Amino acid sequence: MRTLATIMSTSACAVAVLALSGCDGNTSSQNPDPSASAPTTQVEQEPPAPQWTMPDLVGATLQDAQDQIQTLTGDAVYFTDSHDLTGENRNQVLDANWKVCTQNVEPGAPVTTASRIDFGVVKLEETCP
Repeated sequence: MRTLATIMSTSACAVAVLALSGCDGNTSSQNPDPSASAPTTQVEQEPPAPQWTMPDLVGATLQDAQDQIQTLTGDAVYFTDSHDLTGENRNQVLDANWKVCTQNVEPGAPVTTASRIDFGVVKLEETCP
């Protein structure tokens, strides 16, 4: 028959073994590896802004020049500016009646949605200055 001392000694050994087995460094719940569980921070990069190459539109009607920019950019650049090169400050009401004499963005230069395209124009029957 077992004595109380034997039972206590066996129990103490069992407790000691259990306590020591938890100290082997392999238990992830007590001492997690900081590098394994550290949250990763992903920096999302924005895709590059769309960019197109400016065509040479000098000689085109203002309407055609505007249409070409819209087609080139898939309507990403929808509005362009224009101004009367004669100095009379006439409004370009019917764009098909005006021709492009100058453009502020040189042919071959990059165009983005932030570009401001301005055409210098005169009436079709007028000569470019």
